[in-house]
Amino acid sequence: MIEITNITKKFDKTVAVDNLSLSVNAGSVLGLVGSNGSGKSTLLRILSGVYEADEGEVIIDGKSLFDNPKAKGICCFIPDFPFFYNNSTIDNIAFLYRDLYPNWSEKEFERYCSVFPIKKDEKIINMSKGMQRQAALILALSTCPKYLLLDEIFDGLDPVVRQLLKKILIENVAERDMTVIIASHNLRELEDLCDRVCLMHKGKLLMEREIDAIKLGLRKVQIAFSDVPLDQNLFDGIDVLNIWRNGNIFNITIRGAEDEFIPKLNSLNPVYLSVLPLTLEEIFISEMGAAGYDINSII
Repeated sequence: MIEITNITKKFDKTVAVDNLSLSVNAGSVLGLVGSNGSGKSTLLRILSGVYEADEGEVIIDGKSLFDNPKAKGICCFIPDFPFFYNNSTIDNIAFLYRDLYPNWSEKEFERYCSVFPIKKDEKIINMSKGMQRQAALILALSTCPKYLLLDEIFDGLDPVVRQLLKKILIENVAERDMTVIIASHNLRELEDLCDRVCLMHKGKLLMEREIDAIKLGLRKVQIAFSDVPLDQNLFDGIDVLNIWRNGNIFNITIRGAEDEFIPKLNSLNPVYLSVLPLTLEEIFISEMGAAGYDINSII
């Protein structure tokens, strides 16, 4: 289990992570989403021990993380831009990892080398972006980490490899109780993979919830009228997050249970009413808009 308590990280006058607290249960998959510069990558670097928090504490399995080689040995972090020396190959990095990570598995290393189409003796620096990520994944997964931290890991991977990666991660979570934290802007991929999602903005945690619970609580509604009712408070009593109107047609995002708001909408005598769940991307846009981060505030 990872316990994050009131951590803050500053770079000069910029507050990258601002008094953030969070618990991550073992064997779960947590997605980190948020605006650009929200602090996702900084948080992952703190959780991996690359950065030390200015304030607060990170506890992994009951032990403090920073300056703790034993705790770091069960964690593996792939940054958004994996670093490799000019002469790095999968083979010579594996030689180093065998000593650094106590759970390194030669069997898993050979398996992942056969699954991902990469030559072990080829210089990684000469590979494409997607192939470099696959090389980093081979090495990280071979350490058999208890905690796997991934930053924009889907970026550059083709659709087949993305599906392969999701399958491998799900297998490791189910069979080894591995915990995965993924920061990504690819919300469609997170939607398929994560149990919970954390929404960050300006270093703060805006929301942390199970994905199923988020989807149950939000709906997109299209409602049309032959004649729009004259009442100015047309949707009074309904928790409307945003609304877009085109003539007699209204597209609304509503928070709440369908059995509560549908009778109220039907009482308006619409000629058409459709209710659909939101995608994770639509939820992200709605929640960020409520936080003052939307296209109208940017332009």
